[in-house]
Amino acid sequence: MQAALLESAGAPMVLRDDVEIAEPGPLQVQVRVAYCGVCHSDLTVAQGGLAPMPVVLGHEATGVVERVGEGVTLLAPGDPVVLTPIAPCGRCYWCVRGEPGVCVNASSIATATFTDGTTGLSRGGAPVYRGLAVGAFAEYVLTSETGAIKVPADVPLDIACVLGCAVQTGVGAVLNTARVEPGATVLVLGLGGIGLSVVQGARVAGAAQIIASDPVAQRRATAERFGATTTIDPTNEDVVAATMALTEVGADYAFEAAGRAALVNVGLDATRAGGTTVCVGAPPIDENITIAPAVLFTAQEKKLLGCLLGSSNSLLEVPRLLSLWRAGRLDLEALITTRRPLSEINEAFDDLAAARGVRTVISL
Repeated sequence: MQAALLESAGAPMVLRDDVEIAEPGPLQVQVRVAYCGVCHSDLTVAQGGLAPMPVVLGHEATGVVERVGEGVTLLAPGDPVVLTPIAPCGRCYWCVRGEPGVCVNASSIATATFTDGTTGLSRGGAPVYRGLAVGAFAEYVLTSETGAIKVPADVPLDIACVLGCAVQTGVGAVLNTARVEPGATVLVLGLGGIGLSVVQGARVAGAAQIIASDPVAQRRATAERFGATTTIDPTNEDVVAATMALTEVGADYAFEAAGRAALVNVGLDATRAGGTTVCVGAPPIDENITIAPAVLFTAQEKKLLGCLLGSSNSLLEVPRLLSLWRAGRLDLEALITTRRPLSEINEAFDDLAAARGVRTVISL
């Protein structure tokens, strides 16, 4: 099959047409990819070398089931599906405790393999890795049957692909990780695809104030369309001071959605005593979070939460998000600002690095 390969960190991706994909094994499915969004997490991996090489990136995708392996009961050939980076196993220590974001299969995001160490992809007899547990900048994907969620035939797959990561992560961070209650005050730091999805999630949750910060004017305007009550240009205004002025005591919840560790500290400073800061973005591996003085953090009973894929069980989350979209409570279409063919994958990454637009969708 054809696939875009990242062969070394920081290098352009190269289109190869000789990548081999295995037949689906027991409880696996092979999906022909239709569309794949370009996510900041892909950029973080590509620039930082956070995966074994060569690797096929792309994890926010839709497609159609081509083949199914032995024992598959949830899917059949011809089913349209949304792919997910965390295929919930439903049986591990974490799944049975209602913590699907850290399901044993979440480890595949870091290893770029299945949990048994295989990838199902190869080139010239050598392994090719599944970037962020999907590897969808390619004609086909091999995944477990719970890694592909069936959607109704009338759902446009080019629109639905943003459910795979951006919307599932952003809305899930609000509804599942933080569990924002009606009437709460929310601060969103970073307004890319995930941050704008946090804004929509806060609106769905009934937040009374949604304060959104980003240096890009177009993204602030989109946040206002999505329900932000106030937007801040952090290059011209102090985010912490503005949040304090708007809320009097600080925000109930802050969401770092830009993948910058320094913004976590902004969230901690901008939240009230007893408030919650949620780390949603994926910072570079060399960035750290420092809490100082620790005694003040402790005495104020502030909370700092990690969040992977919105703490979502995708088998539940994708249908729920589609229902909200059908009801007019989520805008998926406005997240997609550019469409490109796979041959323009490097240009799509350039757009992302330069913060041009919100989401680029690659068609295959």
